[in-house]
This record gives sequence, structure tokens and C-alpha cells, in this order.
Amino acid sequence: MLLNIWFFLWALLWAIYFVLDGFDFGMGILLPFLAKNDKEKRIIYNSSGPYWDGNEVWLITAGGVTFAAFPLAYATMFSALYAPLLILLFALIFRAVAFEFRNKSDSKIWKTACDVCLFLGNLLPGLLLGVAFANLFQGIPVDVDGVYHGNTLKLLNPYGLVGGLLFVLMFMYHGALWLNLKATGNLCGRAYKTARGVWAFLLCIYLVFLAMTAVFTNNWSTVGYNPFLIIFLVIALAGLFTSYSLLVAGKMLGAWACSAAFILGSTLFGILGMFPNLIISSLDPAASVNIYNGSSSPLTLKIMLVVALIGVPIVLAYQAWVYYTFSHRVSQETLESDHAY
Repeated sequence: MLLNIWFFLWALLWAIYFVLDGFDFGMGILLPFLAKNDKEKRIIYNSSGPYWDGNEVWLITAGGVTFAAFPLAYATMFSALYAPLLILLFALIFRAVAFEFRNKSDSKIWKTACDVCLFLGNLLPGLLLGVAFANLFQGIPVDVDGVYHGNTLKLLNPYGLVGGLLFVLMFMYHGALWLNLKATGNLCGRAYKTARGVWAFLLCIYLVFLAMTAVFTNNWSTVGYNPFLIIFLVIALAGLFTSYSLLVAGKMLGAWACSAAFILGSTLFGILGMFPNLIISSLDPAASVNIYNGSSSPLTLKIMLVVALIGVPIVLAYQAWVYYTFSHRVSQETLESDHAY
């Protein structure tokens, strides 16, 4: 029972991260396409400003849980996916540099360099996370010793690339909705039109990904003996279609919340569909890392569960307060603040 709880929490933490940092990724990807001048760029920066570093904490939490609860899975994952995870790390570092230092100089070259860093620092993580999780769903070539038999290019297979594209579009849609909530004027209007346009591509790629999932993974087979999983797929599809309906109706907060439900449901359907596996070996099923052969001791899991039950609600409450405090749109007064980006 304890192992099952931690497997679900592991999946949930990744889902929360994708929901919260997803709109940051999306706005960063859309920056060069939507912002027409420096003021509009600063609006996009400040639409993420109060949240991005707090949202990124969930990535650390998900990684920390992987390390503490399932150390063998952590070791295998970070060995097999070393190159893409290193690129992900540097991309997030340069993203942070762009946020914190863009406004420290009036040089156009400096600001352009920071804008490029922000764009790549959001595009690459979104793409790499999609590629990585798609490959985890279908299995990666690791042996019983956890040694990866392949290279980074092997991860760029059709299913992995569609997964990467899905994540990028998913975050772009999520980010466009958030920007519509935070921006004003022409930028707000462009964000609205972008969200409507991206949604159609997102739907098509999502359906393609689901179809490919039936071919390249065992997730649909898992549904056969665990029908509970279908609930998350229903949540995802309902969230996607309801989000668009609310978007057309101009109810942007509801549209964003339903987009969050789409990301949450999709992530949980994908990860929980791997159960009980954490790392699926495409070479030999016996080499797969699961919750039984890759977990920490029961005492460790019990202590971690107590800490999580105390700590996670506190973090959620704090973040809810932050979101409420900065729920207003980005105004000229916001941009003139000493704390503005």
C-alpha cells in the first residue's frame, strides 16, 4: 500500500509541475511571436515574474522524491537520460538569468540576448520533457545493471518527437491563456487569438499521441486490468474541450483552469499507465525498474510520507496566497515598480 501511495505521489508531483511551470514555458515560447515592443516583452516577463521560481520548486520536489523514494529509478533515469537532462538544467539556468538580469541594462543587445535565453530556456525544457516522458512510456534500452545501450539520438524516435511536440503545444496553449489573464490591450488580444489557433493543433497532436500510445506502449493494456485509469483520460479530454468552450465564451480563468485539468489528467494517465514500472526496459522486461525492486526501505517511505503530508499543504497554501496577491493584470504601475522585471 505504501509503495502504491508513493507511486501516485510521484506521478502527481510531476503533474503539478507541468501545470504550474507550464504556463511559464508557454509564455516564454510565445515571447518572440506575440510581443511587438519592449513594453509588451516586459509584460510577458512580469506575467511570470511572481511565480516562475516558485513553480520550478515542484521540479526539484519531483526529482527529490524520485531520488529518496525510488533511488534505483533515479540512478537509471539520470544515467540513461544524462545528456537531455543536462541540457534541461542549463536551459533553466539561462532562463533564470534572463528573468533576473534583463532589466539591469538598457543595452538593446543585452536585452535581445536575454530574450533569446528566455525563449530557448522555455522551449528546450518543454520539448525535452515531452521527449523524455514519451520514451519512458514506451521503454528505453537499459540492461539489468541499469546501463543505457544507446545514445541521445535514439531518444528522438517518432513517438518521442510527437511527445515533445505535444508538450510544446500544450504549454503554448496554457501560456496563451495565462497571458490573456495578465495582459491588456493588443497583447491580450493576440494572446486570445493565439490560444484559439494553438488549440486546434493541440487537439490533433493529442489524438495522434493517444493513437501512437496504443502502438508503442502498454498503457492501454493497463487500462484493461485497471479501469480506474480511464478516469484521468476522461478528465483530460473533458478539460481540453471545456477549456476551448470557455475560451470562446470569454471566460478566461475557467478556460485556464480546464487547461490545467487537461495537463493534470494527461500526465496522470501516462505515468500511472506505467504501473508498477518506473523505468521500462525495452531490452528485457526483467531489467525494468519498478516500485518493488527500486524503492527505498519502508521506514524511509513512512518518514517521507509524514513530511510530505505536513510540508506539501503548507507549500500549496503559500503558493495560493502568492497567486491571489498577484492576481491583478500587469499594468504600467507594475512595470514602473522597483521590483519589476
